[in-house]
Amino acid sequence: MNIAEYMQSLGKQAREASRQLAQAATEVKNAALLATAEELDKQRAALLAANNEDMKAGATRQLDAALLDRLELNDERIDAMIEGLRQVASLPDPVGEITDMSYRPSGIQVGKMRVPLGVVGIIYESRPNVTVEAASLCLKAGNAAILRGGSEAIGSNQAIAKCLMQGLKAAGLPEASVQVVETIDREAVAQMITLSEYIDVLVPRGGKGLIERITADAKIPVIKHLDGVCHVYVDRYADREKALAIAINAKTHRYGTCNTMETLLVHESQAASLLPALAEAYEAKGVELRGCARSRVVVPGMLAAIDSDWTAEYLAPILAVKLVDCLDEAMVHINTYGSHHTDAIITENYTRARRFMAVVDSSSVMVNASTRFADGFEYGLGAEVGISTDKIHARGPVGLNGLTSQKYIVLGDGQIRG
Repeated sequence: MNIAEYMQSLGKQAREASRQLAQAATEVKNAALLATAEELDKQRAALLAANNEDMKAGATRQLDAALLDRLELNDERIDAMIEGLRQVASLPDPVGEITDMSYRPSGIQVGKMRVPLGVVGIIYESRPNVTVEAASLCLKAGNAAILRGGSEAIGSNQAIAKCLMQGLKAAGLPEASVQVVETIDREAVAQMITLSEYIDVLVPRGGKGLIERITADAKIPVIKHLDGVCHVYVDRYADREKALAIAINAKTHRYGTCNTMETLLVHESQAASLLPALAEAYEAKGVELRGCARSRVVVPGMLAAIDSDWTAEYLAPILAVKLVDCLDEAMVHINTYGSHHTDAIITENYTRARRFMAVVDSSSVMVNASTRFADGFEYGLGAEVGISTDKIHARGPVGLNGLTSQKYIVLGDGQIRG
């Protein structure tokens, strides 16, 4: 069987499985999730061994530090996958929810019912935990999933896939409910993004190049974000200790994630008090600072920022720093140079916080909190299939509701239209 035939086969099986999943009872879907969680715990040693082989191969291929960080599995990350499955199982099932029922003058009742999308195709790089997150959310929302991970994580993903198959089998659900593509041939992706007969929506997760390529070539709707150029703005009325803690955490908690701060904006009145302390903290953690001319006067050791730094997603210990004169300047900068992913304001002024939330055009806007919280798990979604900066259907972390749509339902009692 060639690649085209193989992907067609996966698509056909997924479509058939999706029709059964759409009718599956909540307790059956939850049973599959909980059985998968137990299997992950049982197979912990096998998961770590497979991931270790992937990590060694990645080092040989000279993958960069951010990619290796996303690739690595350890006991803590396996625990997080298990907890994510349990959280998704505990969440309300959105499928079948009926809302907005109202009577019309004709006597009919009109409302909406939440239904699965059908088959979700997910293409991702590096992070093997995405396999579990994506599968769990698709399954709970009644969707079949076709998952194509990166070649660098093939061993880890196959080990996880075995656990997923056991979970589905234990609950009596079709094994084709979740299919992990077994080939690392890039032709599989080229075929997958054209399977409009079988796949209803695509979710690419990975580098900007991957997402741009898929978005340009796909013949299927795509839920996506291209990059995460996230900002923290320290307002004139910011609490100093909160600002220090949040600005340090937002940058240094993890460097290789899309919700990591890449540009720090500081109100000019806060610069003398805050920037030297932040510079010292960042230096201790090995973060390179690239500042505007005014910020370099306050901290002379900063490198000079250039225009491309304001749009850069570094995914590395590098941070752009700019002083601004007012809230409006900060908001204009964010809306101009940001990627509409996640942006935060640090302020004790309620009015300015509300204005920031209203004006900043991002999928997550935060007040007095680290951008690192922009995550499905932290938002109480159990996990996320991805983060969307689109404005139609789903925006922000995509959880269960984002993997469903609504259809109109009409209840009548013999009415006819005159």
